[in-house]
Amino acid sequence: MSQVAVIGGGPAGLAAAEMMAQAGLSVTVYDAKPSLGRKFLMAGKSGLNLTNADAMPDVLAAYTDAAPWLAPIIEGFDNQAIVDWATRLGQDMFVGTTHRVFPRAMKASPLLRAWLARLEGLGVERRTRWRWTGWDGDALSFDTADGPQAVTCDAVVLGLGGASWARLGSDGAWGKTLSEAGVDLAAFAPANAGLSVAWSEHMFRLLGQPLKGVAWKAGDYRSRGEAVLSKRGLEGGGIYSVSRGVREGAALYVDLLPDLSVDEVAKRLARPRGKMSFANHLRKSLKLDPLRLALAQEWGRPWPDDAVAIARRLKKLAVRHDGLRPMDEAISTAGGVSAAALNAQLMLRARPGVFCAGEMLDWEAPTGGYLLTACLATGRHAGRGVVDWLAREAG
Repeated sequence: MSQVAVIGGGPAGLAAAEMMAQAGLSVTVYDAKPSLGRKFLMAGKSGLNLTNADAMPDVLAAYTDAAPWLAPIIEGFDNQAIVDWATRLGQDMFVGTTHRVFPRAMKASPLLRAWLARLEGLGVERRTRWRWTGWDGDALSFDTADGPQAVTCDAVVLGLGGASWARLGSDGAWGKTLSEAGVDLAAFAPANAGLSVAWSEHMFRLLGQPLKGVAWKAGDYRSRGEAVLSKRGLEGGGIYSVSRGVREGAALYVDLLPDLSVDEVAKRLARPRGKMSFANHLRKSLKLDPLRLALAQEWGRPWPDDAVAIARRLKKLAVRHDGLRPMDEAISTAGGVSAAALNAQLMLRARPGVFCAGEMLDWEAPTGGYLLTACLATGRHAGRGVVDWLAREAG
């Protein structure tokens, strides 16, 4: 029986382990942390968004420039296949109003427990607190509580994650090891990241509140999602969806009245305001809630005198910020192992028998189920690649 190693016990690594164990391989999963799936559990803390129910062309479009090489992989384990897989693990699934797909339990822990039990039933072994440090010849080297260990195997799948949330295991430290092995890597960068904003004092009372009914734009990226004001700045799906544009240097704008045209806004503003303050006139004529009104004042002043100019500003309000939050706070990262470094089965061209999967590959996507979809699909694809490669080597 062929011996294979999976390094990294997140969704990509576990998906690869499941595929290989079902094919009759002897699989051991190694993870540096005391338990498996830590970032997976964190992702499900406020509702595990496992995939997205959009039509496949729309799902694939979310991966932008990585879509051409990811498409056949995701189509091999698509959104419906993920739902069927989770259902077989005892999870009742439902589709939300924005086509996001969740387990009815709204948690990751029941799914992870059932998944680990299935893997155990397939004979998959686990080694936790084993940190991979590279190769010693053909052997895998690990730092463990019992000192350095060397493991030889017939093939390996790396599912080491990106470079955010280091405390959960994704620290990107493997980049140096692979680079020294001749693997082409793209530099890590924050994806789905919040913004740093230095709020003025009058905004403090509003921190923690959700900002709804607005639209965001940064370069080619647009979003109607909501955001939350925090002490550090802006968080939430609306911001994450346009953070790539900010990262690439585009200015960020918010439309405080996306359902009204400039002319409609200007017409309302042109109404006589009498003795009302300008702020009260904005609030009453445009029906602005306190949060949108505060942001208008925060970023819109000094106001022009012309109603059309004011309307244009409210419809394209420049967001004053200090850039993206640090990469370790980002939900995910761009960069990693380039597509050119891999063959169609996700095996490293520079290291035959070594396959890669998940967020450590150079792709990015917005939140909304796309991240886990690609992690699960690439994990299974790499696992299938190992099975096929070992069969060819044996033949």
